[in-house]
Amino acid sequence: MKKSFRFALLTTTIILLVSACAPGGSSISLGTGEEILLVGFTTSMTGKYAREGTDQANGLNLWISHVNEAGGIQLPDGRAAFIEARFYDDQSDKERVPQLYIDLIEQDRVQFLFSPYGSSLTTAAAAVAQEHGVLMVTAGAAAEATHQPGYTVIYQTYTPASRYLTGAFDLYAAQPPQDRRVALVYENDTFAILAIDAIRQAAIELGLAIVVDEMYEAGQTDFSALMDTLAARHPAAIFGGGHSVDSTALARAIHEHGVPFEYIALLVGPAEPSFGDIGLAARGVIGPSQWEPQASFTRQDAYRLGLEYTGPTGTEFIEAYRAAYGEEPSYFAAGGYAAGLALQNAIENAGGTDSPSVQAALDATDMVTFFGHTKFSLSQASHGLQTGHEMIYIQWQEDLDGGLTKRIIWPVELATSPLLYPLP
Repeated sequence: MKKSFRFALLTTTIILLVSACAPGGSSISLGTGEEILLVGFTTSMTGKYAREGTDQANGLNLWISHVNEAGGIQLPDGRAAFIEARFYDDQSDKERVPQLYIDLIEQDRVQFLFSPYGSSLTTAAAAVAQEHGVLMVTAGAAAEATHQPGYTVIYQTYTPASRYLTGAFDLYAAQPPQDRRVALVYENDTFAILAIDAIRQAAIELGLAIVVDEMYEAGQTDFSALMDTLAARHPAAIFGGGHSVDSTALARAIHEHGVPFEYIALLVGPAEPSFGDIGLAARGVIGPSQWEPQASFTRQDAYRLGLEYTGPTGTEFIEAYRAAYGEEPSYFAAGGYAAGLALQNAIENAGGTDSPSVQAALDATDMVTFFGHTKFSLSQASHGLQTGHEMIYIQWQEDLDGGLTKRIIWPVELATSPLLYPLP
């Protein structure tokens, strides 16, 4: 079902009257120094990516609300561009995505696109965007395949998939020598495969013994058979997971089956604020995160790097998100908002909304937001790949009240706690 965000603005009535008349690839002039800019995306309101997709859409929604409430994107000629979004539920199904993005472009006549959540869905959407020449900022996708040679209109917000777990592996390799047997257990998904491929290669280069290397089906939550294998091989370190649901189920299964280990790092799930709901099964689990509230970048960070700062502070984003949705923002939500900021910054620097000018501005992007550093590759082999943003690593540790909370363990300058290692 198609959805459209609406906001309580003075221009709302005008928006509703003219939105059906938007010409393809152009904004709608209101004749009053204002225009409506149509953006489109799909989101996983249902299916296995529903949690992540909802958070990402919430972040985009909040960005749109902030832009419009502030009087639109201000352009040098005095005009203001207000944002209206069209989106569909992709049901976490990559087979649905291509036609939905065709509809956004050909029927809804959106001028700019944001991606779905997830690398496999985004890769499908990117092919449509490239074919039609419509600029897309990817809000929740890390796979390098989205930026294959020849693609020129796709711009990535996230740190690439191959770098998701490398910091966690380096942290493990830097610890005093213990038992160095490693288990790789991961989802059959483009993103997870890329992340684990990098860990496998690093383990081989260091001469570590990979005692388990098993891929499970996408979205799997029953890991009984896999637990028997892990228990029999007795790895010291476990790397794996995929997305929120399966990674959370995997951590719970490892705890419930009493599988011993000294170190564990899982994709996506541990970064969710709700991961701690699984209790002691979360203790010690490390997760890569694109952003954490305690690690929001500041204007001082931008000044230190000699770069411009764009958008709200981390505190302002967090408070606005809590007020809008009644919960703490995840990095999926922050990534959605940051994708909006990337487009907004490009439009402002371009001085207009025509696609060639905005594309040139995206190519030149080198900025800091609360989400971190944003800069895109300009190489022919990986145009639009994110090169500025770096991962953060968290670990679930006990707090003073005996409960569990996320602690930042890397990078060192942002750490709120030392690494808990080895795990009992």
